[in-house]
Amino acid sequence: MNKSEVLEKIRTCGLVPAVRVDTEAQALRALEALGNGGISVAEVAMSMAGAARILEAALGRFGQDMVIGAGTVLDPETARHCILAGARFIVSPALNLRTIKLCRRYGIAVLPGALTPTEILAAWTAGADCVKVFPASSVGGPAYIHGVKAPLPQVELMPMGGVSLESAADYIKAGSLALGVGNDLVRLSGLGEHGGAAISKRAEDYRLRVEEARRLLANTSQREAERLG
Repeated sequence: MNKSEVLEKIRTCGLVPAVRVDTEAQALRALEALGNGGISVAEVAMSMAGAARILEAALGRFGQDMVIGAGTVLDPETARHCILAGARFIVSPALNLRTIKLCRRYGIAVLPGALTPTEILAAWTAGADCVKVFPASSVGGPAYIHGVKAPLPQVELMPMGGVSLESAADYIKAGSLALGVGNDLVRLSGLGEHGGAAISKRAEDYRLRVEEARRLLANTSQREAERLG
C-alpha cells in the first residue's frame, strides 16, 4: 500500500483512534474492537511501555485488515524504527522538521503536530501530508479549525486532543480531513466489557457521526452549486 492509498484510507475512514493502553494484550483487544466497530485505521502510541513490541504485534495480527500507524513519534530515529517495523503512517504531537524529511524519504505519510497558524503552515510547507492540530479543544475546538481553514484551505487538518463523540460532527463540518480520537473512544474500562464490545459500539457511533456530517456537507455544497449555477 503506497502513501496515496494510506491517505485515502484515512480520509475515507475519517477517524484515527490512538491506542494507548497498558499491555500488549490490551492493545490487541482494542484494535480488534475498533475493527469490529467498522474502524479500519488506528495509531499505536509510542509512549507506551514496550511500544515497539506492541506495534510489531499489532501489525502482525491486524496489518492486512487495518491501516496501522505509529503515534506519539517525537524524533526521526523513532520514526525510522516504526517505518522499518511496517507502520503505514507516522503521527506526532509536535513539529519536528527532521521527522517530516525522513518520512518523505521513505515515502510514508506523516501527520506532525502543530497548533498555531505559523506552525501549521511550517509543517505543511515542509511536506506534511496532514497536520495534527493538537490540543484542538484547548484553543476553540471546531471553531478554531474553521478559522484556520479559512486562510489555509489547502492544508489538510486532523484535530486531536479533546475530540469527543459530541463534537465529532462539528469538527468534520469545520473542514477536518479526519479526527484523531484518544481516550473518549479507546478506554481501558471498555476493554473489560465483553471483550471490547463497548469500544466497538462507540466506534460505530463515531463512524456514523462522521458519515452523517459528510452527507450534510455534500448536500449543502450541492445546493450552493445549484444556487450559483
